[in-house]
Amino acid sequence: MRRYETISIIHPGVGEDVLNSISQKTAEIIEKEAGTIITVDNWGLKKLAYPINKEQQGYYIYTEYAAVPSAVAEMERIFKIDDNVLKFMTIKLQEVYDPNKAVKSSLTARAHDDADEAESDEDE
Repeated sequence: MRRYETISIIHPGVGEDVLNSISQKTAEIIEKEAGTIITVDNWGLKKLAYPINKEQQGYYIYTEYAAVPSAVAEMERIFKIDDNVLKFMTIKLQEVYDPNKAVKSSLTARAHDDADEAESDEDE
């Protein structure tokens, strides 16, 4: 299994039930292929950097998981079909995922690094 992160941007006009169903469908696809969900984070409604399908805003959902490549391909296929998904991006974080090893997620690592820099600035 490999470790991935996917960020999807969902149409701003959908309700909470559609957001939850997209997250649930994503989790079902990953778990069906014997993968595991590490974290799901709903970032909420954000302004887009540029219009996508004439939309200025979108709901961002961050999902970090471990899965086989076929699960990622199926999830992306479903995203392409779903009209509520404006855009998505999947990044491979690790070639071999070992759940016993404590590996910081990229977001946690960045936040931790920022905190370390702030502490070193205070010391000076």
